[in-house]
Order: sequence, then C-alpha cells, then structure tokens
Amino acid sequence: MMLQLKIVTITAICLWWTWHDDLHGAVVVVADPQTNLINKGCSSYSLNGTELKNLHANVNGTVSTMRGEITGSGKYFGTSQQTRGEVATYALFQCRDYLSQSDCLACFDAAAAQNRNCSDGSNGARVTFDGCFLRYDSDMFYDKTTEPGNDGVLCGSMPTSDTATTFGATVTQALKNLQLATPRIKGFFAATKTLVASGGGFVYAVAQCVETATESSCLDCLTFGFVNLKSNCIPNIDGRAYNAGCFMRYSNLPFFSDNQTIDITPYLNQGGSSNKWGIIGGVVGGIALFVIFFALFFWYKRSNKKKEELHRGDILGATELKGPINYSYNDLKAATENFSENNKLGEGGFGDVYKGILENGKVVAVKKLILSQSKKMKDDFETEVKLISNVHHRNLLRLLGCCNKGQERILVYEYMANKSLDKFLFGDKKGSLNWKQRYDIIIGTARGLTYLHEEFHISIIHRDIKTSNILLDDEFQPKIADFGLARLLPRDQSHLSTRFAGTMGYTAPEYAIHGQLSEKTDVYGYGIVVLEIISGKKCTEVNIDIDDGQEYLLQQAWKLYEQGMHIELVDESINPNEYDKEEVKKIIEIALLCTQASATMRPAMSKVVILLSSNNKGLFENIQPSMPTFIESNLKAREDIFATNNNSSTPINSRVNVSNATVSTNSIVSGR
Repeated sequence: MMLQLKIVTITAICLWWTWHDDLHGAVVVVADPQTNLINKGCSSYSLNGTELKNLHANVNGTVSTMRGEITGSGKYFGTSQQTRGEVATYALFQCRDYLSQSDCLACFDAAAAQNRNCSDGSNGARVTFDGCFLRYDSDMFYDKTTEPGNDGVLCGSMPTSDTATTFGATVTQALKNLQLATPRIKGFFAATKTLVASGGGFVYAVAQCVETATESSCLDCLTFGFVNLKSNCIPNIDGRAYNAGCFMRYSNLPFFSDNQTIDITPYLNQGGSSNKWGIIGGVVGGIALFVIFFALFFWYKRSNKKKEELHRGDILGATELKGPINYSYNDLKAATENFSENNKLGEGGFGDVYKGILENGKVVAVKKLILSQSKKMKDDFETEVKLISNVHHRNLLRLLGCCNKGQERILVYEYMANKSLDKFLFGDKKGSLNWKQRYDIIIGTARGLTYLHEEFHISIIHRDIKTSNILLDDEFQPKIADFGLARLLPRDQSHLSTRFAGTMGYTAPEYAIHGQLSEKTDVYGYGIVVLEIISGKKCTEVNIDIDDGQEYLLQQAWKLYEQGMHIELVDESINPNEYDKEEVKKIIEIALLCTQASATMRPAMSKVVILLSSNNKGLFENIQPSMPTFIESNLKAREDIFATNNNSSTPINSRVNVSNATVSTNSIVSGR
C-alpha cells in the first residue's frame, strides 16, 4: 500500500511540473544524444603494415582517454594525442553544451563507431552529429577552424505558412547575433530563443566553436557558417552549418531546453561591458581632435591621393567591399622557399602559382602576379583582392589574404591538393573520375556561379569559366578559382560592354564578337565545361567526321542530340552501371540550353541548379535547346584574337575586329 502511494505521489509531482512548465511556456527537451548525421569524412592518405598497427593503437588510446574525460570529469570538450613509432595521432571531441552528460557520452560513442567505418589505413576520420563532433588525424589540426572539404550546410524543408518572410528575417538576425557574440563568450558556446512576430512561433539557434580556437578564428568560422546558411537555407524551417572548428544550427522547433539559453546582448557590442561614460569621454575627445586636425588631414589626403591609392579601374561598386588580410612579403618568400620552381603549381595569364607552407604549418597557394606598373595590373590586383576576400561559398575558392609591397602583387589562397579539373579530364589522371564525382562537380560549379550572379550583394561575372579554373578539394568538390578577370556589375545594368578577357572555346559569341558581357557569358562557358566533364574531351579537340569533316565538341554534342543519340557523348572510361542514361541525357540537354546562340535564351544559373536537382519531368516541358552559334574558324577576326599557338587555355585580351566577323553554323572557333 505504501509503495502504491509513493508511486501515485511521484506521478502527481511529475504531472504538476509538466503543467507548471506549460503554463509558463517553457520547453524541456527530453533525453536525446542527437546522433543525426550531418557530415563525415575519411582521409585519402593510407598507411599499411607497422604504421597501420600503430595508428589503430593510437586511435583506440585517444578514444579511451577522451571517453574517460566525459565519464570521469564531465567534460564536454577534450583533445588527446598519442605517438607510436613514427605515427602520431591527434584527436578532438566536442559535445553541444545543452546535452546531458549521458547524452554526450552516447553521442561520443556513436561518433567513434562511425569513424571506424573508414577503410583500413585511412590516417584520419571525422564525423559531425547534431549533438557532437569527433575527429582524429595524423596531422595536428587543433588550431584549424576552416578547412576545404570540412564545411557545408544541411537545410530543412521550406515553410508552408505565410510567415516565411518574418521567420526568415528573425532567423537571419538571430544567427547574425550569435556570429558576433559567441567568439566573445567563454567556452565559445551560445544558445538563444527568439520570438517570431505575428504568431510565427520561435527561432531556436545555437553557435559553437572548438575551445582550441581563438576569438578571431572562431569569428571567421562562424562568419562562413552564417553566410552559408543565409545563402542556402534561410527561410527554410531549419538549417545547420558546419566547418572544421565550428557549428551553427537553427530551427522552428526546440532542440534544447529553455534553461540553456543566455542573454547575449552584452556581447554584441565590442568590449562587452565597456563603461558608457568612458565611451562618451572618448567620443568627445575624438571630436575635439577631429576638429583640430581636420583641415590638415583633408589637405594631406587630397595631395597624396593619386600617389598612394590603387586604381579602381572599371571596378563598379568596389567601395562596397572590404579588403583582406595582409601577409608579409618575407613570410611568403620563406613559405615558398623564395618562390622556388620546385614549388610551382602552375602558370596563368596573370602570374605564377606556388605552393607555400606558412610558419604555423598551414599549406597555401601563393599567386605572384606578373610585375608591372601598368594601370591594368593594379586594377586586376585590386579587383581580385577586393572581390574574393568578400565572397564566401563552399564552391568558390577562398582568398586568405594578399601582399602589396612596392611592386609586388601577391595573392594567398586556400590550397587544393587535387589541383584543377582539367588534370582529371585531359591530363595524366584522365579517366579517374567516376560518375558521382563528375555530377558533384557539375552541380557544385552551378551553385558557385549562382552565388556569384544572384546571391552576393553585387552581381559578379567571372568571364573565364573553364576546367583549369575549377579546382577540386580532397573530396572532389569543386571550387571556382581565378577571379582576376572578374568585374562587378551593378544591378541597374543588364550588360556591360568591356575589353575582351577570356579563353576562346569557352567564350559566348556575343562577348567574343561584340564585347557584350553579362551573367549569360558565364552560363555559356559553364555549358561547355559540362560537355567536357561528361565526354572527357576538350572543347577544342577535333573529331573527324566522314560526312562533315572536322567538328568540335559542341558541334558533336548538337549533332548527336538532333539524332537522339547524345548518350554516346559519355566518356567511355565511366562505368555504365554508375549512371542513369536518362539523367545523363537530361544534363547534356541542360548544357546545350546554356550554349544557345541568344544570351536571353540561356537559363540563369539558379534555374540550372533547379533543373539539375529536380526529377520533375514537367520542368522540361516546352524547353528545347536551339542550335548553338558556331563562329567561322577561318575568320580574319580569329587571327586578330589569337597568337599562333595551340594552347586552348591561353587567355585573350584583345578586342575582336567586328568588321571582319561573321556567324555561321559550319564550325566553331578552335582556339588555335
């Protein structure tokens, strides 16, 4: 009887607390280790023999040590490293602060089991769950918060209510606040709950950085996350952004208890708890100094402006952009071993690229622009620096910084070990890409261009989309590179007539002949690149046809399409079991849509992404590509444009002699 009474009493107490919480609108999330998989990856570098045995021992040892820190010390973050023989292993784990200790442990165990799925010999593995993160590697990575291949987003479904706009605006502000405040909070973690106006519910959001980060590196990482969520997810009802050293998440549903939220307002202003009287005093003093020195300063700036400024040239809207981090010339010289030929990665129209290793061990790509005092070179330098340093997208190569010392114009990029796409299509690695990798490159490149054209605050035209300007990260995800030819295009202009600067074979006819530049110029180049990815052939490669003589890739693709045989364009090195024929035919048709003669008939890149991603056949109803324009190969204009060389990737910087140019459907410019 007493036992029954106790059970009834406990039940009543539990029900009362549930009712009490409901009255106050509080949310209590039940136990959940949140092992929803967000991202995983395995290192491509393999070990064998004794090294493999030592690696396994190291991994087991670090996992055991970190697990003990959770169970024994209640830690939610930890690192461990072990060395056996010449094999070193570094490991790091982190749980979200809102998890219970038991949920943290359960998430950790699930992550450790997931990492074991990497093939034997892989010297690194990582997994990100909603609730935790675990990584091990043979290279020390604790200070790295942003890494190629380790970033991405996961978006939920679109909202169905009419409050989508209000919800999206609330999410944007909540994440922006977390981006700014979290790096200033001890432990680099914050959770917030924000009311959505007009009965739109709440926005639940968290941000977290690894505790080995610095305030600045945490801010950099969360900035990437915020931009990615804003570009790809919002106003969807939930979204996650992850990187090597940080995590952001939002949802319209609670995934943490109300008692886990904090007031981040004090952290939103620089200095947090700065004394307001100190601020007032500083302002008054600053005004006084400003009044005293204003005339002298203004005169000095006017008299020295022409001597000191980097010319903006035809960079429209450049004042809206901020500059990147400046690197020391001596540091870059040391990183590249005095720009050694042994470290040279490649040569381009604007300079040579070298592999560099900075003092902290970070590997970078260093682009040393051709020395020149010309206005054009200075304009190109400022264009690339101003542009790329403000563009953040998973499919765009990140500019880390620059060096502008005297005559030196140097750009520092993130390093891509796999180098450029053309090496895998036409070089010594030809035929090594499977269909999934090729598809990922096709869709990723489309997303990158969509961001440049439509999602960045100023429309950006690349002008030189080609396979050598598409780099591949460790997981063969594409990164569009080389913005040295790009210009900013304000929204109030539909096209810009400018100097020709591109690579023939990838260049739209209206740009090559008339110098008319628009986003559709990039769409054309993208269509050519897609045909190259599918076929494994260069766009300037000659195919001998018995009936029609010489024909180039675009001609060949169109001819096969007209005959309903365009599946024959597929690279023979691809296993037919890897792809669906109808899907490949659809992608070829999309490529042909992109290469139509009229720029207005080509789809926007956002439309291309939809067409590539959708299985809805209705989208293709009444959409058929028209015949592309093939520029006569024996034109005098061709001789004016090209130096007599056979390198199809040679950039051209000349105006076409329009008076000698005609259009025909007989042949395409070969690029010779």
